[in-house]
Amino acid sequence: MFLLALAAGLTGAAVGRGTAGPVEAAPTDRQALAPAAAETPAGVPGLVPVAPPTGVVEGLPGDGNGIALTIDDGTSTEVVAAFAAFAADSGVRLTFFPNGCYSSWTDNAPALRRLLDSGQVSFGNHTWSHPDLTTLGDQEVAEEIRRNQDFLRTTFGVRDSPFFRPPFGARNERTDRIAADLGHPTIAMWNGTLDDSRVLSGAELLAAADRWFTEQTIIVGHANHPTVTTVYGELLDLIAVRKLRTVHLADVWATPSQRLRGAVANGQTVTD
Repeated sequence: MFLLALAAGLTGAAVGRGTAGPVEAAPTDRQALAPAAAETPAGVPGLVPVAPPTGVVEGLPGDGNGIALTIDDGTSTEVVAAFAAFAADSGVRLTFFPNGCYSSWTDNAPALRRLLDSGQVSFGNHTWSHPDLTTLGDQEVAEEIRRNQDFLRTTFGVRDSPFFRPPFGARNERTDRIAADLGHPTIAMWNGTLDDSRVLSGAELLAAADRWFTEQTIIVGHANHPTVTTVYGELLDLIAVRKLRTVHLADVWATPSQRLRGAVANGQTVTD
């Protein structure tokens, strides 16, 4: 398969705003394995994550050939399913920022949970229903964040993601502080885009990728419209030709438990 053929190169080699408006709407806990001498990390070779920063990040730090593909919203069950299959087939590392109000995430939870447990993807909080937080009061902002935290925990077992992405990229000091107080100190913005918050053609999406797929870039994309699912091969080609290496945000900045997720200890995979 074409995607599989490029997988080895991707795993060995990884501006816009958010959506223009919301077009959109319990697993059993598993015991964490204790770290052991035989533990093998599941991250990117040669990349050691550091503690998540407090404040806004708009690109990957330092020099390197990393590219972080981040996927927001999830209005379409079919597009979320296609992203999960894309990751499984190609080895691409992704960061998902779901809005829990969309059933696409629970519809695809088993496939996504496997990717998360293996350490290939990570998750951040994008609020429950994608409002402009700057228009809400403090209590409403906190409720949007808390409700999505509960959703991420019950659906995927995600308990400690430091990453928060405000809908539309609309944020200020107040919303950043509320997110940090609730456990999301790192405000994950972006410095590149697939420009797919709107319906666009494959050629338009690839033009955005051609412009923004560069070293140490955080790319924002969306699991809303099917166009992106028709150009996966071309996106992989571009990543390979430019010798980029996909990383997810927890490959770069991680809490202690995030660093263990997907690691192998005593022959078993750490899942929590």
